Amino acid sequence: MCGNNMSVPLLAEAVTVSGMEKETAAVIFLHGLGDSGHGWADTLKGIQLSHVKFICPHAPPIPVTLNMKAMMPAWFDLMGLSPDSQEDESGIKKAADSIKAIIEHEVKNGIPPHRIMLGGFSQGGALSLYTALTCQHQLAGIVALSCWLPLHRSFPSASSGNKNIPILQCHGEMDVMIPVQFGAMTAEKLKSIVNPQMITFKTYQGLPHSSCPQEMAAVKEFIEKYLPQI
Repeated sequence: MCGNNMSVPLLAEAVTVSGMEKETAAVIFLHGLGDSGHGWADTLKGIQLSHVKFICPHAPPIPVTLNMKAMMPAWFDLMGLSPDSQEDESGIKKAADSIKAIIEHEVKNGIPPHRIMLGGFSQGGALSLYTALTCQHQLAGIVALSCWLPLHRSFPSASSGNKNIPILQCHGEMDVMIPVQFGAMTAEKLKSIVNPQMITFKTYQGLPHSSCPQEMAAVKEFIEKYLPQI
């Protein structure tokens, strides 16, 4: 029954963008706060590679402290968006486990961990960083857009020790939600966790808390480099 999505709750509802040929690689991409997998699935279709499957799960609705406890799709609770904000440690770890379950499902279905990449935007990017760095498998890479590293004080000791994982980190220079300085601090922190040569930090002039075509072109190039056709 390894093909059964029902055993992995997030996969049952996830939006999947299938490759045109035999899928030999997968990118699991996590949306931001209050969003769903649909928007990013459409964006990722624009950079689709024929041998790569994109999986865009939806976060479950939870009350979010930062937004006056309003219910909205969120990977974990947010108390604030600054480097010293209190963090939802149990929620972050639980969310990471749910993403690791998707990874294990893909591995069981024949895509090895070194052919699986994690990515995400904002809160989803944050979760992709945390999940990949604490994963027992060394994954193909991480795409971290407009985000930060959750529970950063627990690193490098929280890391599973995969020092050679490539990371593409991108950030808009006009981001008022998660300022680019927070992104730069994250990039510096990551250098203490993985081989600094594996980290690429790109910033985009005039870009607010969103994506742009130049950024998506960089994402496509990164995926092509680390998930080549085999």
